[in-house]
Formats: sequence, structure tokens, C-alpha cells
Amino acid sequence: MFSIIQAAGWPIWPLIICSVLALAIVIERFLSLKTAKIAPPRLLDEVISVTRAGIPSTDVIQQLEKNSALGEVLASGLRTLNTDPHCSDEDLRANMESSGRKVAHRLEHYLAALATIASAAPLMGLFGTVVGMIEIFGSQAPGANGGNPALLAHGISTALYNTAFGLIVAIPSLIFWRYFRGVVDAYLLHLELSADRLVRHLKALRK
Repeated sequence: MFSIIQAAGWPIWPLIICSVLALAIVIERFLSLKTAKIAPPRLLDEVISVTRAGIPSTDVIQQLEKNSALGEVLASGLRTLNTDPHCSDEDLRANMESSGRKVAHRLEHYLAALATIASAAPLMGLFGTVVGMIEIFGSQAPGANGGNPALLAHGISTALYNTAFGLIVAIPSLIFWRYFRGVVDAYLLHLELSADRLVRHLKALRK
């Protein structure tokens, strides 16, 4: 591996840094986007069941908020009613939407960075290719080093290794970005539908 890095030359180091960052982001997102942390399957039904007897106490709402991202959104609606039992449906929805936007921002954390790596890695590889081509032409220039086979081979290695490594970094980064983007969109849809269902349930209880 070290021999490949030597053959690729200094332009490969930014790509290595990007590969490490991309791997760290992928691992972090896999750990952070678990269903249990975002939207436990039975949580909404449990909240609806509990609220049939009335709005829960502040302690229960705080526990719900810490449960998951979905719990945070649902808790914001319950807290609104706990603070102002006569608030309008519009205010209730607005508070839950505000909480939902905060949750959405957290769910999308680091995805922009992963997309940037996926876009920039091929360009970094192309830059390494250009550097390698410059070395190739330099090795053929007339003078003391003109026609030096070692410089020619090093230039070719720099060009090819950087091109290949740029694609090796970019392709998985793009795949994982698309995957996480789909996961986050599915979670956000689930949160939105769950919040809407809770609002309709609370509205029916207040009639």
C-alpha cells in the first residue's frame, strides 16, 4: 500500500484525507440513523393511547422528548397543549413543524459533506492526472533529464493512480450519500405523518 502511495506522488494525499473523512461520516450516519433512535415503531400508538386519558405531565413529556427524534416532535405538541390548553390548531402545528425542522437538520448532518467529497474526489484525481502528465512531458524535455525512463514511469504512475483513487473514493461516497438521503427522506415523511396523526387525535379529544 505504501508503495502505491509513493508511486502516486503527493497529489494522492488530499484523496486519502477525503477517504478517511468519508468513511468516518458513513460510520457515524449508520450509527445515528438507527430506527430506534429516530422513529421507534410503536411510539406513536403508545402516545395516542396515553393521551386518551388527558395530556401527560411535564416529566412524561420530557421522557418522551429524550426517547427519539419522533418523540421530540410529538413532545413539542404535547408541551404546547400542557402550557396552553386552549391554543389553536394552527399554533399546535406550527410548534410541531418547528421541532420537525430542527430534527430534519440533525438527520441531514454531514450529508452535505459526503456529497461534497463525492463531487470533489474525481476532480482531485483529475488534478493528480494533470500533475502526472506534466511530469511525463517534463521527462521528455531536452536537457540533463531528457528521456529519463524513471521520470517517465513516475509520471505515468502519478496520473493513473490518482485517477483510479479519485474514482475509488467518489463512487462509494456517492452511493452512500444517495442511500442516506433516501433514509432521511423516509424518516422525515414518517415524522410528518405521525405528527399530523397526533394533531388530528388531539383535535378530536378537545372537541
